[in-house]
Amino acid sequence: MMQIEEREKIRFDLLLTEGFVLTEYTAVVDILRLANRVTVRPVFEWRNLSAKGGPIRCLADAWVETLPFDPYPDAHYVIALGNSDPAHPGLSLGREIDRYVSRQCKVILLAEAASRFIAERGDHGLTTHWENRTILGEKIGLNTNNQALATEQGLITTSAGMGSTVDMILTLMARHISAASISTVADIQLHERIRDPGTLQPFGGKSIKLTGDEILDKCIGLMQANMEEPLPISHLVRLVGVSSRSLERRFQALLETRPAEYYRALRLNKASNLLLNTTMPVSEIALACGFPSGFTRHYRLHFGLTPQAVRRRGR
Repeated sequence: MMQIEEREKIRFDLLLTEGFVLTEYTAVVDILRLANRVTVRPVFEWRNLSAKGGPIRCLADAWVETLPFDPYPDAHYVIALGNSDPAHPGLSLGREIDRYVSRQCKVILLAEAASRFIAERGDHGLTTHWENRTILGEKIGLNTNNQALATEQGLITTSAGMGSTVDMILTLMARHISAASISTVADIQLHERIRDPGTLQPFGGKSIKLTGDEILDKCIGLMQANMEEPLPISHLVRLVGVSSRSLERRFQALLETRPAEYYRALRLNKASNLLLNTTMPVSEIALACGFPSGFTRHYRLHFGLTPQAVRRRGR
């Protein structure tokens, strides 16, 4: 059997304080968990950290077990969650943030964690949740023109948090897994549109810039609606009203893949979902996902495992 080289997992550290926002925690953990399921061979891992370790309670009275902050972190990303109180002493994370930055880790600060960082560092160009802006405006004269969902400056990203955390994590994951896998995770979450970080917060009004390509959105919608009997790419081209060359360029520029490869990956992701969550025979799954032949070969090339092996592992 073909041997697949084990790749290094992408590591996330989650920094929690007492009273953290459960919405943000689950937005991170559930999206990473779903991505690992969709990709079959897990890509992401995470750990929960707090100042002293031990159980930490969220605002919704759920508890999460944590490890103490790591003096020598080796994560690729660290995410500091908010807790509805920018003045909470536990959100003064400057020392931890500097530690991660010194090790070239990407830092994402959500809502109140972002507000506290802005207040302590005095950086007017960063963003936070709109509810916190009035307080910061009075304290440091924060530039109220920046009402984007997220703002990136070097290794530091501040975010509005809350529901936009889903968009943030999906955007981060796109650097490590295929666009088709991202689309599948979003579909499982019933997340209709992945918002660009530059999108204004709902309280702020409208988007700063478009978050997608209208032609691509239409093409992908047609692909998703025609899994069992895939449409030829030539047919898709006619339906969306562009040339084959133009469609290829759009897919390559925005998704770094070709239309046929993206379409095939979507169908293989659907097949994985059916393998893990139904008792349908493999032969029926192949037909339901548009593979009258060659299903096992395509599946193994994409995921590194056969459909039969994935089904056995999922039981």
